[in-house]
Amino acid sequence: MDKLVIHGGHPLQGTVRASGAKNAALPILIATLLAPGEHVIDNVPELVDVSFTLSLLGRIGCPSLIPAEGGARVRLDTTRVAFSEAPYDVVRKMRASVVALGPLLARCGHARVSLPGGCAIGVRPIDQHLKGLEALGCRFELEGGYVNGVVEHLRGAEIHLDVPTVTGTENIMMAAVLADGVSVIHNAAAEPEIVDLACFLRAMGARIRGEGTDTIEIDGVPALRPARNPYRIMGDRIEAGTYLVGGAITGGAVTVERAPVAALGPVLDTLRQAGCEVTVDGDRVHLRRDGDLRPVDIETRPHPGFPTDMQAQWMALMALAQGTSTIRETIFENRFMHAAELMRLGARIELDGNTARVHGREQLTGATVMATDLRASASLFLAGLAARGTTEMLRLYHLDRGYEKLEAKLAALGAQVERVPDDVRVRTGVSADDRAAI
Repeated sequence: MDKLVIHGGHPLQGTVRASGAKNAALPILIATLLAPGEHVIDNVPELVDVSFTLSLLGRIGCPSLIPAEGGARVRLDTTRVAFSEAPYDVVRKMRASVVALGPLLARCGHARVSLPGGCAIGVRPIDQHLKGLEALGCRFELEGGYVNGVVEHLRGAEIHLDVPTVTGTENIMMAAVLADGVSVIHNAAAEPEIVDLACFLRAMGARIRGEGTDTIEIDGVPALRPARNPYRIMGDRIEAGTYLVGGAITGGAVTVERAPVAALGPVLDTLRQAGCEVTVDGDRVHLRRDGDLRPVDIETRPHPGFPTDMQAQWMALMALAQGTSTIRETIFENRFMHAAELMRLGARIELDGNTARVHGREQLTGATVMATDLRASASLFLAGLAARGTTEMLRLYHLDRGYEKLEAKLAALGAQVERVPDDVRVRTGVSADDRAAI
């Protein structure tokens, strides 16, 4: 295992390019199951979760081809589906594998998918997935930790989701595109990644309207065609937002290219409220911070609210604001585990259920910290960039799940960071002279 060694105190300066969106790439790759043949997809990020998804498709019988020199184009051959199962050893590593349920049922008429169970940031049940698919004619049995599904004939239906689940909406959409008749998903999730999935399905011949709103209408078609003209996945709004917060937390000036600007609206607005200068030029977002950070209260909400996947990064930023801010997490019940690790760096945070009060201070100090989930790892990385002294971050596998070459990209912006084996000893924190100056 590796760890990151971060020498803080260096403002980020320069331009960085956002990679393809992880949360769009995973369902789009799985959606290729709906149309037999060769698909070509561009802007696919090189991430652990993407590797897991391609591995799952390979085990099902759909091989992928990535250029030997690397790159963001993937070719997938979905001509033959040999198995209709997403086993536990894959789903436990990547919960998004559960979105294979709808496409496998639509393609094969049967599917066996492991229940994903809980995760570090809370329990994420799939009851809404099953509710929607049952309305389309599917039948399910739960046995030995697996969902066994069958369907003789998919038929259009009116589906009312109890909560606007992202993966649930995606699962239902991917089955409904091949159903007989019209399907309407009410209280659908409206995240930009769902819009990207709808665009990809349309590229295969699906008839969808209303994506990006709480009501999605789908006219089922008899068959879909492969997406042979390269389909380009949208830029990652969370990665782009993380870079922008990196510029803000270090008092630097960062430009993010190929940013999904429309999807970043809530984050850009909040950064402006915090005292940052933010300008947009096409798909380029430029951030500069010269003065003090102002405290800004946030509450995570489904899109178009402030994204839960940016909450941890925002907490790191507010740890250096000139005053007290309040963060309320409404999406996941256990997504403040990074708070304890931020406090190891000197952050002053009070937790009360799903609310955190962050009392900003002038300086954080380096320490050894441990990532607890994907976005927590980003918050610790950012805090380490701003901290005085050296920070050592463990459990990098979380970071590698969702950020493509993050340390290399930030190093190009001036961050002093290196990836080393776990057994390399590093002196963290600050010197006695620096400590006296804090």
